[in-house]
Amino acid sequence: MNFFAVLFALLFEQLKPLPHGNRVHDSVIAWVRWTGRNFDAGREHHATVVWCITVLGPALVTALIHLLINHFSIFLALAFDVLMLYLTLGFRQFSHYYTDIRDALERGDELEARRMLAEWRHLDASELPRTELLRHVIEHSLLAAHRHVFGVFFWFIVLSTLGLGPAGAVLYRMAEFASRYWAFKSRTTDAPTNERLMQVSQRVFGWIDHVPARLTAAGFAIVGNFEEAVNGWRRDAGLWRHANEGIILASAAGALGLQLGGSAAPGVTPDRSKTFDAGINPDSMDTDGATPGQQAQLGHLQSVVGLVWRSVILWMLLLALMTLANLIG
Repeated sequence: MNFFAVLFALLFEQLKPLPHGNRVHDSVIAWVRWTGRNFDAGREHHATVVWCITVLGPALVTALIHLLINHFSIFLALAFDVLMLYLTLGFRQFSHYYTDIRDALERGDELEARRMLAEWRHLDASELPRTELLRHVIEHSLLAAHRHVFGVFFWFIVLSTLGLGPAGAVLYRMAEFASRYWAFKSRTTDAPTNERLMQVSQRVFGWIDHVPARLTAAGFAIVGNFEEAVNGWRRDAGLWRHANEGIILASAAGALGLQLGGSAAPGVTPDRSKTFDAGINPDSMDTDGATPGQQAQLGHLQSVVGLVWRSVILWMLLLALMTLANLIG
């Protein structure tokens, strides 16, 4: 049933994507804000309490609803799984930005492309040269594909195998959103209610994302240039501040023969990138902290789309084989 749940969710999401700024997204924002306001009294241990209520609460409720529905009808449980995956998994939750930026660049409208990148990632892209603009679009898109598709896919399969339905998908998406929300709040207000809350949410999400990030990187290697992807994974993952992101981007760069990473351009938040002076891997082949390969060009945007879709097909085929083996067994 897991295979069909993922398949139907992806199909429905392509046919009828959630609109930008939908009620589900607004409700998640309101929920995270409410839990922080009502359960965070500023002490260190309150950060863990807030995180558990914010992330584990919705996941637990989802598991209980699935178990209750499954008790009456396996087909209704499947429908519920598809609905929850539709809300948590899919390309169209971010791909409209990617498509609009690509279309703007194809028209030669770089100002509009920069504006949309700034709107999407909340950074100042006004001073980005064209190659840096393309690099940032590619990096953010690869990470978004991982967090909206592959990470959700992994945790859905793990917890649904344990009989908890789509609780894993909710767990992953809530943990990812919480880590971004508290970091964003910290940047915009300069003083979050509890600095510990931001640290806890990012650290726990790093644990949750540890295995999915490596599976995503492995998928990119299998469907791309395997040897270069593996070499890039081993050599260049340290170019990024966060290990999970570095592994994904270094593998994708090798799989595509593309130059990613490098020093943050003027006006761009250095939250992810490390500069050479900040202590990147000294064995890197480029002193500005970038992976070896071609500089980003407009045609690489389509190559990224192909890499991601081939990875989706790879994991769907593996899931189909697991489902078939389970049915036969």
